[in-house]
Formats: sequence, C-alpha cells, structure tokens
Amino acid sequence: MATPRETPASRRVRANGDGTVYQRKDGRWEAAGYVLAPGDTRKRVRVYGTTRKEALAKLTEKTAASNRGVPVVSAQGSLAAYLMYWLENVAVHQLRETTHTRYTACVNQYLIPGLGKKKLAKLSAKDIRSWLNGLRTVCQCCARGIDARRKPNAQASRRPRCCAIGRCCRKYLSPLTLAYIHSVLKSALEHAVREEEIPRNVARNVRTGTPRPRRFEPLTADEARTFLTAAHSHRLHALFELALRTGLRKGELLGLRWEDLDLDAGTASIRRTLQRTRTGGLTTLPTKTISSERRIALPGVCVASLRSHRDRQAREKQQAGTQWVDDGLVFTRPDGHPIEPATLTRHFNAMLRRSRLRAIRFHDLRHSTATLLLEQGVELVVIKELLGHAHIGVTATVYAHVRLRLQRDAIDLLGHALGKPSKSVSKPDGSDDPPLCTAPVR
Repeated sequence: MATPRETPASRRVRANGDGTVYQRKDGRWEAAGYVLAPGDTRKRVRVYGTTRKEALAKLTEKTAASNRGVPVVSAQGSLAAYLMYWLENVAVHQLRETTHTRYTACVNQYLIPGLGKKKLAKLSAKDIRSWLNGLRTVCQCCARGIDARRKPNAQASRRPRCCAIGRCCRKYLSPLTLAYIHSVLKSALEHAVREEEIPRNVARNVRTGTPRPRRFEPLTADEARTFLTAAHSHRLHALFELALRTGLRKGELLGLRWEDLDLDAGTASIRRTLQRTRTGGLTTLPTKTISSERRIALPGVCVASLRSHRDRQAREKQQAGTQWVDDGLVFTRPDGHPIEPATLTRHFNAMLRRSRLRAIRFHDLRHSTATLLLEQGVELVVIKELLGHAHIGVTATVYAHVRLRLQRDAIDLLGHALGKPSKSVSKPDGSDDPPLCTAPVR
C-alpha cells in the first residue's frame, strides 16, 4: 500500500471546495475550481501554469476574489467593440444629442485608435497611463494625418502647413481635452462594471491631474455700458441686454417663448434651449441640467426692452403676412423662423467691432454678469440660482479670481481701520455690551 508521500503530485487529494490541480499530457499544469459569476451564480474556471505552484497560485487568486464578492470576468471582446456597443445602446439614451455627438467623436478619434485593440478584460491602468502620456507628446495633426488630407486652397487657413510639407506644427492636446477623453473612457468602463463585464474600473486608478480652468476676460463695468449703448440700435437689442443683465446662455435666450415671460410680474421661466443637432437640425431641447430649469427675476430695463421688442415683432409679422412662421419664440428672424446660434454669434462679433470693444465670446457675457454681481457684493448663492449652476462649487471655482479681488479689498479696508486710531472716543454708558458700529458699504 502506497503512503501519501509516495502518491504522485498530480493525484494528491485536495479538500472539498479547494478545486482540482493536475498535470496535463503536454506537461503544463491545470487548476480548476468554482468561483462567483455574474448573476449571483457559480462558474467553473480553469487556469494554467508551467508548474503546479503557478497554476495553484492563479486559482487561489481567483478564489480569493470570488470570496470578496467580485464576479469572474465575462468580457471576451475588444475595447473597441464594447465602446461602440456602449455608444449605440447605452449612451444614446442617457445623454443629450450634442453630448453624444462629442462622445462619439472622442471615441472614434482617440480611444479606438489608441486602445481599441486591447481586450476589455485585460485592460490595465498601466495601458491607459501609457496611452495618455503618448497623447501628450504626439502632434495630433501628424498622427491623424489632418494636414495630409487637406486639399490646397487659396485661403491661408487651408494651405498645407504640417505633415504635408514635412514640418510638424506641434499641435498637442490641451490638458482640458485630455481630461475630457479620460472622463469618456471612465464613463464607458463604469457601465461595464455595472453590467458585470469587468470587476473594476481601471480608468479610475489613473490620475490625470485637475486641468486649470479656461481663462476668460469678462467685460468691465465701463465696457458693459459701452456694449449696451452699442446694442441699443440693434434689432436684437432686447436679447443682448437680457444676456448681459441676467446671464442666460445663448441657447436659453434663443429658446425663450412668450409664454415663458410674465412681463407684468417681471419674471421669466427658463424651460428649454435651442440648439442645432446633427439629426434634428435646429430644435428645442431640455435645459442643460435640472438646475438650469429655473425662474428668474427680470430687471425693469429688460421688461421695457422686451415690450418694445414685442411691438417690433408684431409689425414684422404683419409685413411678412402668410410667410410668417409662428413658433411662439421671443427672438426670431424677420420672417418668424428661429435664429441660428452661429448667426447670433456673427451679429455679436460685428457689434463688438462697431463699438470698438475687444473680441470676446458670447458666453463671456454670462461670465461678465456673474463677475459684476460679485464685485457689487451679491451673495454667491444668489448668483448660483440666477445662472442655473447645479452646485455652488461650480460658481465658486469659475469665479475664484473675483473672490480673491474682493478679499484684497476687504484686507485693504481692514488695513485702513487698523492704520490710524479714531479721533472720537465714545463715553462709556455703563453697559457691558460693546458700542454699536456700522461697516461702510461699497
């Protein structure tokens, strides 16, 4: 009778539930056991190694993960296949159409060319970090052949200037773009975790750093007055005045309807936004976020300009006759059709040139509103509600430079108070309470 020491290693008996380890005919070792699978079920898995110890270590690792409640990976396809599935079946129902278009462009231009051939189950944080580091140092014009495909044109912007002539233009991606690409990948992998395709989101283990917010130069008080004076003679005077005095977004202004306005009460309800989409063309969509759907107070000047604009629109409707398109919009073309966002931008830039103001974006009118309100001492929470930000942290972060300026004013004010003692000394009145004082109001 053979003793346990004389029993071949491939035939040693393991305890119940520990799995099986044996040597195959090709010389490799195979270990098999039951682990947790998606759907709270059990699945038999097999691992291989050149030695018994290696195969047993792999099985032990999978068993330990199963005991922690991590299901075994079921994804077998590539990352490219899963990204296309996620865009076509998941993201399309959860994102706005414009956001879905940007996600699709990001996936097709960066994620699939860089990581698409990787297996979804074998994608690691090291792969993502190496790929992102490569994006930081590679000229995208050369990598994607943008300039090589450009057809020569008389315009200077269309002339070959990079890889087509063998001279790199060093067009690198900004930190903000890299963070956006990384966030798209994290969103896709997060859904793969929820569907139990992979055990964890490896993109969350990669730190890209917080990019600096985009710098903007809002209008000063003097420039804002010059802008309003120049806009007074424009057909869309009420729109420009509303944009600067209330901070509404471009799409919110163009999607505003007369039914949203209560001019007697001086209020406006922001319920929708007008945008151009790839499939639907120029269409109205819900507001950017739930917080963006709000009710704001209208300044008296805006109420007067809106009444004047309504009278002008009634005259234009009478002149257009049967060609008038009645969509109920406040701001339209002379024939009643909605205004293209790009057309509004051209009107805005032309008005800046006529008034000899520096070039800014239309969205900078919104930044100007918040900046001027902060400089007047308006509370941050009031500005957050007016602008429709989802969180007050967004308002505080975007306008941090204004808060620093107000802090310096407060420090200077304190310096004046501590610099020279007051000449008038109040007589004690016999009470223990300090004398009442008033702070100067700016």
